[in-house]
Amino acid sequence: MTELALAQGRVDRDRLLRLLQEYGVYAGVAALLVFNFAFTDHFVSAENFRTQAVQVAPMLIVALGMALAIGTEGVDLSVGSVMALSTSLLSLYLGYGVWAAVLVAVAGGILIGLANGTLVAHLGVQPIVATLALMVAARGLALVLLPQLKDVRDPGMTALGSGDVLGVPYLVLIAVGLALLVAFVVRRTTFGRQLLAIGDSRPAARLAGLPVRRVLIVVYACSGALAAVAGVLATARLTASDPTSLGTLMELSAITAVVVGGTPLSGGRVRIGGTVAGAVLIQLLTTTLVKHDLPPSWTQMAQAVVIVGAVYAARERGKR
Repeated sequence: MTELALAQGRVDRDRLLRLLQEYGVYAGVAALLVFNFAFTDHFVSAENFRTQAVQVAPMLIVALGMALAIGTEGVDLSVGSVMALSTSLLSLYLGYGVWAAVLVAVAGGILIGLANGTLVAHLGVQPIVATLALMVAARGLALVLLPQLKDVRDPGMTALGSGDVLGVPYLVLIAVGLALLVAFVVRRTTFGRQLLAIGDSRPAARLAGLPVRRVLIVVYACSGALAAVAGVLATARLTASDPTSLGTLMELSAITAVVVGGTPLSGGRVRIGGTVAGAVLIQLLTTTLVKHDLPPSWTQMAQAVVIVGAVYAARERGKR
């Protein structure tokens, strides 16, 4: 009888952990919404929801690239610095036109991603080490190019940052469009299947004849490009280029969104829907703490608790 009770308890625990990993992020979003509806003044308004959506858009775009890197059992710590580099390049080349400046900014992010991918794929450097090196280098280059904050007063950038279609901001439409695109690539393309196979077992992927090096380089290039796009959109929203602070700790937020969304750090799986929900969760958590007059340091501590809990749940499930 005792053994039966222990077995039942173990099954219940396994089921709880599985539900936590699969649906915990959605439950967290729902809980924060209910809390804010009940206890946060002026939360329920169209203007507030628009603000929340606009603020979460850059983080979501960065998290999409991070999800691809983590899906290969890697990580990209350079994403925040790539955002800083993109805002510097955007400001420097804005005189040549908005689209030219945006292309240069995104190209800068792609180059950083290619450097990350080359270090990981061809030189065998651990992703955390390679991207840490590029994190330092990209932020330094951004500050060399633009040592201080600079206002961005271009009509095209202003329209990008504040314009909308039928009330939906451009930033939100771009973020949603990119999320759908990345989800399609992961689920419906050969590249997506190769990415997941590499994350599941890189030696097995090599033995199967998959282009492991090429896929890894493309993954990190995509992560760099998405981070650069996020930097451009953040600059448009703020109407200023500030490489000193833009993207600071964005890698933490992106990793949190991805892991809480159900993508394991061990690779082999990418959950784009969960990543979107994870980004929304982080934004709501930050908003909740700010609106209740708690210092920003509490947000970082809360993110740390959330990511440790998510990793623990995934680890416990992986043992079974």
